Amino acid sequence: MKRPERKNTGVVPSNIRLHRRSRTLELEFDGQQTYSLSAEYLRVYSPSAEVRGHGPGQAVLQVGKEDVGITDLEPVGQYAIRIVFDDGHNTGLYSWDLLYDLACNQDAYWRDYLAELAAAGYQRRDDPNEEGSA
Repeated sequence: MKRPERKNTGVVPSNIRLHRRSRTLELEFDGQQTYSLSAEYLRVYSPSAEVRGHGPGQAVLQVGKEDVGITDLEPVGQYAIRIVFDDGHNTGLYSWDLLYDLACNQDAYWRDYLAELAAAGYQRRDDPNEEGSA
């Protein structure tokens, strides 16, 4: 599964909204580009060592996250947020650059994730709140 690269874009979200019922995080950049990222998508692409590993090739495929939700967002300085998921995961720091990359490349990253699940023999449950992709 392709992991987002660490980039320095200088892009900062102008607005962040958590929609608990639909389990999505809405990000607005430059006051005009708006993206909706599912909690599942954010969870499986967590930048934490638990998910990414400590080096190349050590990433751990995340399965069974279809129902994960977000319970809290915690600001980290002026550069990131910590997302607290209802499965107890809270160790990844989502920098503005990472969130922008995840937003802009959402379709490609989601396809990669689904392909990895299929290759691992995991059948993802459909989510009734989902509209086709992450």
